[in-house]
Amino acid sequence: MSSDRLFRLADAKDSDAVLKIYAPYVRDTVISLELEVPSPKAFHKRVEGIVKQYPFVVCETNGEMAGYAYAAMHRERTGYRYDVDVSVYTAPEYFGRGIARALYDRLFALLAAQGYYNAYAGCNAKNRRSEAFHYKCGFKFAGAFHNAGHKFGEWHDVNWYEKTLREYDEIPAEIQPISGLPAEYVREVLSGC
Repeated sequence: MSSDRLFRLADAKDSDAVLKIYAPYVRDTVISLELEVPSPKAFHKRVEGIVKQYPFVVCETNGEMAGYAYAAMHRERTGYRYDVDVSVYTAPEYFGRGIARALYDRLFALLAAQGYYNAYAGCNAKNRRSEAFHYKCGFKFAGAFHNAGHKFGEWHDVNWYEKTLREYDEIPAEIQPISGLPAEYVREVLSGC
């Protein structure tokens, strides 16, 4: 890990810098099936909602936002409470530098400590780079949603990948919010210890 990288938990004040990374994925690609770039106010609210419960890890390189990874609710039904959906994005100038993997590693450690067991990632089926990346991160193919999204005049399949975050307990403990983890543990995870 390069010493000029800082990994930390995001807060809602980071939403503009995060949106700057995310906007081109929405505007120019089918990596995100979101059709319009969210307004700064709407995106701020989105980030604010996520950080109340889940880890939202950002990487700064030389003071500039280089990438981020976060978790979100997988499904609303209570029986799914031990599952999360995960996403990672990096600014194009930081592709291939190990930042996305480092973000995911930290995210997964925090999620496991919170009590989550399963992480799911949905990727556009045409995105072979993301598929290869998720396999490298220990995900397995879970299935496909065919013609699940429509963008840029085409239907898109979404492949789903799954990763086990921790050993399954017969009686799982209740999930802790990210703020419930010991601060020292969070610091150690983020620093890569």
